[in-house]
Amino acid sequence: MIRAMKISTLAAAACLGLCLSPAALAGDPAAGQEKSATCAACHGADGNSPLPENPKIAGQYADYLEIALREYRSGVRQNPIMAGMAAALTDEDIADLAAWYSSQDGLSVLPRNPVE
Repeated sequence: MIRAMKISTLAAAACLGLCLSPAALAGDPAAGQEKSATCAACHGADGNSPLPENPKIAGQYADYLEIALREYRSGVRQNPIMAGMAAALTDEDIADLAAWYSSQDGLSVLPRNPVE
């Protein structure tokens, strides 16, 4: 009985680990593109804003974009325009938008694990 409970617990933990892996949580770039119409007004259709006062977000790390949008939504980051834009976004919307903009050519970012 105890052995069966241990096996069940291990199996559940393994499933949870797979479900919460980065690949499982990654957004859908195609869905992000569909959801990006409002964003495009300031950031450009592909995240390369033509306006110098608006950040270029194309090519930015997806996790950075997700954190930024969640912080605008929660109020941790203070920007009245972005707070209004992010307020209605779900976690799925945020992941999809981040996947879309991070897949675009734009910013030149350093690799996460630079080879020395």
